[in-house]
Amino acid sequence: MVVEARGAALLPGLADHHLHLFAVAAAQDSVDLADAVDVAGMLAAASTAPGVRAIGWDDIRHGDLDRDRLDEIQPHVPVRVQHRSGSLWVLNTAALDQACAQSPPPPSAERDTHGRLTGRVWRGDEWVRLSGSEPDLANVGRTLARFGVTEVTDATPDLDARGVAWLIEATRSGAIPQRVQLLCATAPTRLGERLRVGPQKVVIGDHELPSYGVLRAQVAAARCSGRPVAVHCISYAALALAIAVLDDLGPVRGDRIEHAAEVDSSALAELRRLGVVVVTQPSMLARRGDDYLDRTPTADRPNLWRYRSLLDAGIPTVPSSDAPYGDLDPWATLAAAVGRTTRQGRVVSVDERVPVSAALAGLLTPVAEPGGRSRRVAVGAPADLLLLRTPLGQALHKPNADLVALTMIDGEIIYRAALL
Repeated sequence: MVVEARGAALLPGLADHHLHLFAVAAAQDSVDLADAVDVAGMLAAASTAPGVRAIGWDDIRHGDLDRDRLDEIQPHVPVRVQHRSGSLWVLNTAALDQACAQSPPPPSAERDTHGRLTGRVWRGDEWVRLSGSEPDLANVGRTLARFGVTEVTDATPDLDARGVAWLIEATRSGAIPQRVQLLCATAPTRLGERLRVGPQKVVIGDHELPSYGVLRAQVAAARCSGRPVAVHCISYAALALAIAVLDDLGPVRGDRIEHAAEVDSSALAELRRLGVVVVTQPSMLARRGDDYLDRTPTADRPNLWRYRSLLDAGIPTVPSSDAPYGDLDPWATLAAAVGRTTRQGRVVSVDERVPVSAALAGLLTPVAEPGGRSRRVAVGAPADLLLLRTPLGQALHKPNADLVALTMIDGEIIYRAALL
């Protein structure tokens, strides 16, 4: 096979170090409330078969939701609404009945003082998914291929055996052609050729911070199974708790901090000392930066979604999407890392901008070793490759997914642009 590149750049395929494959697939068939003015109207008008799945609800902008409020909007059709953070679901009575008929509600399902389910379920993706048809992963695989992505880390913490089985089949069939690393708590013993188990995801939920003892036990359990940890940290408090536990038990190679959305200066030295990798999401600033700035005290704004200061402190830091909550497009991630500009054109901490080459280097590190040595095009290396339409310097001047001409994995073309 010969492909005429005409002087364009040939790179290793890109890596997305943190996304949620099933959530991305489901989001494509969901009502997006992110920019909604009339949430109730959108939910009432939504398609009713087999039920309504909505994403992007914001309690501050849109108001509170519980089963009773959703019952007023859609009393008979199952409705599931996800908070924009991805950490909270709200179900109406029809959806609760549907889910409870198949499996008992998890401990994270909130109840009122009388023991009645309120419809609010924290981190209950697997249970909530029971009440809806399973999304098709093939379109996700095609989209990632079009972006030049050849490997991903699925960061779904509560992925169960059924979900793992679906991913095994999706990678076997080619629906997901990318190599996939799993952060789920249950480590499968038999995986397909393109699946591997990585660090264990440990979520520190800001809605209800775990005790020091509980978090320590979770990390210790991962250590006993021989796995590093990937600790979900959004707030200062979550990060401080993670640092304390990792310092207590001792860090191991491969430990990660996911998101690190709020990092004060005192935490930089601690993260450097522990040797952890930070996996950040620059596109959150492009999507939600105006909300962050409006809701954050002025003194705390320099601490939002740090990047340059993490690198300068010697902390390995790589970009990722956190899709569907961030932008799945890695070229949008590159642009966001460089510009740190909100939808309204405001800049979030200009000093945290990074050169596009630094952000690209992070996307070229393997999912098995984020922040390590960038993969290179070399004889004997895996033929997971990305061909652009232009030379690299021209492409990085204005990053855009339309510049991807061809993507291959193991020497097999999984995406080829028209007219190439």
